[in-house]
Amino acid sequence: MVGSAGGIASLIAYPALLAVGIAPLPANVADTLASVASLPGSALGSRPELRGQGSRVLRLAPLAVAGSGAGAVLLLLTPAGVFGRIVPFLVAFAALALLVQPRVSAWLETHPGRNGGPWSSCGLFAVWVYCGYWGVGAGVMALAVLTLAVEPHLAQANALKNVLLGVADVAGSVVFIVYGPVRWAAVVPLAFGFLTGSRVGPSLAGAYLEAFSALWSHWPASGLPSTCGLALARTGQPRPEATWPVPRSDASARAAKPELLRLAMHV
Repeated sequence: MVGSAGGIASLIAYPALLAVGIAPLPANVADTLASVASLPGSALGSRPELRGQGSRVLRLAPLAVAGSGAGAVLLLLTPAGVFGRIVPFLVAFAALALLVQPRVSAWLETHPGRNGGPWSSCGLFAVWVYCGYWGVGAGVMALAVLTLAVEPHLAQANALKNVLLGVADVAGSVVFIVYGPVRWAAVVPLAFGFLTGSRVGPSLAGAYLEAFSALWSHWPASGLPSTCGLALARTGQPRPEATWPVPRSDASARAAKPELLRLAMHV
């Protein structure tokens, strides 16, 4: 539900995955796959705000697919040890994006967006690459770009953001299912939570987005440091993964990387 209203569900889900012993890279993959469940709920719950935006979704969806797919390939080409070392910086960046979100939302309301422009496509593509690679905090960035360049009304832009994030997650998930380490035992319950929250969240976001931002601007002083602290601590010392089924061995994952590299070079 907080993901629909503020775009920060993964900032809560990712540390939870680390806390139960999943390594950083598989946890990121599981979070992306589970996020796909948000798409139908967000679309159904945001029908009033999405009315008349069908052409925008069709126009912007290919960019989301291309960017997220590229980010997913880049993630799988990143050695697991390297990814584990850069995760604390990614979490810190996502936390910073979350902290400034209330101010960004307030600024966006007083600065109407301008439709079109090449910079908007470049900005959105960068957001979708980030979404496919990491994703935590991508909703904040996508909402800012969409509000500035596509839809000046915050509730409508938020609904558009939710749908496009779902499309981007689908594209990244296809890459992860084919080539990546998927922990389905973690994906299924997390996906159920995303599906339930995404169905309820958009209706609340449309009516209470401003109140949510105001409330959230005070909450990080107590809750956010503990959440990020858990993520950073668990990233440095992940628990063993013996309790989780491993669908692909490390050797198989390494064997898939040359094929991914050839795919990336071909694209």
